[in-house]
Amino acid sequence: MAKEIYFFNREDKYWELSNFAGFGFELNGYRWKTMEHYFQAMKFEGTTQFEKILNSGSPKQAKDLGQSRKMPIRSDWEQVKEQVMIEGLRAKFSIPELRELLLKTGKKKLIENSPYDKYWGIGSNGKGKNRLGELLMQLRDELKNT
Repeated sequence: MAKEIYFFNREDKYWELSNFAGFGFELNGYRWKTMEHYFQAMKFEGTTQFEKILNSGSPKQAKDLGQSRKMPIRSDWEQVKEQVMIEGLRAKFSIPELRELLLKTGKKKLIENSPYDKYWGIGSNGKGKNRLGELLMQLRDELKNT
């Protein structure tokens, strides 16, 4: 039996763990279409770019707008990005079906199999930090104890 769960593409069994999965939630007084919308918008809190990302039509658009450097990101982003991510994940996984799905992963290692992101995923060489997977496992442990 596999000790890891890889997620990234829509075809993956645990696609719902992805920030692109279409599960909306409410947080900080806004309705977010996806986790990707929330995370990217928080880079620009209090700006027009925030509103553009909030209202963008897809997680891909949200990501593209969030990675655009036409507007500067908030100065404390490197210090707060993991806190922003875990807060968004807590809101997303408060949805009962997602909470249940995350808990069903048991003790397996969760791996965001993104070839493009060596911080949140494992990158193209498989040696990235996998911080999204790590935070999901942290959240899973929190949910087990509540």
